[in-house]
Amino acid sequence: MLREFSYKQFGQLWSSDNGIEEGTLLSIAENIKILFLPKNRTVKVDFQVFTLQNDALLFINPNVKIQLPDTAQNNEVLLHFNRDFYCIEIHDHEVACDGILYNNVFEIPFIELDENQALHIRGIIEEIRSEMQNDDSNTEEMLRTLLKLIILKSTRIWKEKHKLSEEQQQSDVQFLRKFSKLVEENYKTHHMVADYADMLFITPKSLSKKISLLSKDTPNDIIKKRIILEGKRLLAHTSMTVKEIAYHLNYEDDAYFVRFFTKHTGVSPTSFRKQF
Repeated sequence: MLREFSYKQFGQLWSSDNGIEEGTLLSIAENIKILFLPKNRTVKVDFQVFTLQNDALLFINPNVKIQLPDTAQNNEVLLHFNRDFYCIEIHDHEVACDGILYNNVFEIPFIELDENQALHIRGIIEEIRSEMQNDDSNTEEMLRTLLKLIILKSTRIWKEKHKLSEEQQQSDVQFLRKFSKLVEENYKTHHMVADYADMLFITPKSLSKKISLLSKDTPNDIIKKRIILEGKRLLAHTSMTVKEIAYHLNYEDDAYFVRFFTKHTGVSPTSFRKQF
């Protein structure tokens, strides 16, 4: 079901209603999404397949491709909304999720839920379902409030999982969020660790030390993986030539990009594209 408030959109899709189908997902590709997955369900995110042992939430940036195999008669729920309804970047001061749940370059942001957390989230999802049927002056703000509640609770769970929930660790959280957002915003034009160290006013060595709090990957690994992921998306989902993709990712020498891609994926860009 989709509700529109002028130019603002908020929707809720249930797999049991055959709502989460490929055509529907394509029609809302530009929307921001939250997917609720019951335990032991499988989901494909871009080019990786995941099976979650517990109920979980997945936070999905626009244009990230997801695929649910055999979803009919199951209980996946997809919430989706456009930036006019709720812009993650603009409203980040309210929920502090940018760089954690969205635009996270460290990991795909699954939030696995214990039984009590899952019960609470399911309750909020049901409240949203009920509120979608209303049509009064408070409906839009009620839906936005329920959306924010899911985001706030998930951000808290993420911090607890990564042992970053204590007050004295908030500066580490803010640093990690800032680095994540900088990479997401600049990976196409800035490929060197020193570039990001300069933006953060620290040395590359200090940057590596801080990133090790959360990730086994080095800052260089994180930057390169983000470039590779975008290259894969463009190869799989667009008709851009390899040369155009290389230029899009700020590689003036497309032969260098081909060597870089092949080294990090084990296949050439052309071979990778043939898989799709």
